Amino acid sequence: MSKWIDISQPLNNHLAHWPGDEPFHYDTPVTKEVSGVVNIGKITTSVHIGTHVDAPFHFSNEGKRILDLDIERYIGLCKVIDLSDFNEISEKALKTKGISHAERLLIKTALPNKPDRFPEEVSPITADGAAYMKELGVKLVGVDTPSVDSISSKDLAGHHALYKQDIYILENVMLDQVEEGDYELIALPLALEEGDGCPVRAVIKPIEER
Repeated sequence: MSKWIDISQPLNNHLAHWPGDEPFHYDTPVTKEVSGVVNIGKITTSVHIGTHVDAPFHFSNEGKRILDLDIERYIGLCKVIDLSDFNEISEKALKTKGISHAERLLIKTALPNKPDRFPEEVSPITADGAAYMKELGVKLVGVDTPSVDSISSKDLAGHHALYKQDIYILENVMLDQVEEGDYELIALPLALEEGDGCPVRAVIKPIEER
């Protein structure tokens, strides 16, 4: 029987974060030695830390927030593809995979999974790439990078292109050890009512042939 594969970045105090953003920090201000009963931990963090989803409010003041989003998008069949030979996630790159349909797409790029290092550059999703995903039926796209746009981007063209096509965004999934193929995905965000993003525990399980 297939087992679930964790494709999340572990949240710890060494995790890389966007320059200038709030890093992840965990400590235990209340200890069992002091309280006599329990340990109680505390975290401070950006909501765009580690493996996380973006809500449209992240890049549009009129966009939906986390609790407004359809949780069905984060659960279900997905396809993992490897586009590490391309420097952008474009229609041309996607067409090399011969996909006929996919509701959820997880994309492996050339960026190695090193959660403690923030990359200088990533492979962005282009406008024609987002439009082609829509043609394939994609409702959620996940990438193994901290953004669907170039790190230096100021207009966030990839985010807006995906929003225009009604495609949800999942970032920083760990796919280095994952083979291309069909899987089940669970990547639920917390019920963060006002959130513009939220860390998730993303897991996949291979679809067993019947």
